[in-house]
Amino acid sequence: MLETVDLVLDKAKFSDWKGMYDHVWSHPESAKYMLWRVTESEEDAKNRIQKTMEFQKTHDTYLVYERASGEPIGIAGVEKIAPFIYQEAGICLGSDYVGRGYGKQILQCLIRYCREEHQAKEFYYSTREENVASNKLALSFGFEKVSEEMRTDGRTGQEYCLVKYKKIL
Repeated sequence: MLETVDLVLDKAKFSDWKGMYDHVWSHPESAKYMLWRVTESEEDAKNRIQKTMEFQKTHDTYLVYERASGEPIGIAGVEKIAPFIYQEAGICLGSDYVGRGYGKQILQCLIRYCREEHQAKEFYYSTREENVASNKLALSFGFEKVSEEMRTDGRTGQEYCLVKYKKIL
């Protein structure tokens, strides 16, 4: 479990299916810049939370809970890409929770976690070029742009530019 002032990042529980469905998975705007598809039914959300729980057993990924309400409001995680080098493995908040400084708290928490628990020396962050808020977040943390590459969104077939950033820790 990881904590910030307003958030708790923890492993999913089956009972989280409803909150994730209501706050994140059923919202097209939450999925807009992500690689996952919108969940269209409560039954699909129950299956998705089971897959999420299984995935989290072997991956450094979490649900994001709002501390005040206890509600699951997003996802976040990191992954090791080389010795002492980590990257975020996706950060997503439900649309009702954007603009509250939560993204900044999550990124700061993930960086601190990698530096303190894994002795990370470098941290990478990537986002779609059109995701203005995410690009601003990277720059506000002093990340340096290291590359841009064209990708194809598997859901829509549309091309997009993935911007990769790096920060020396």
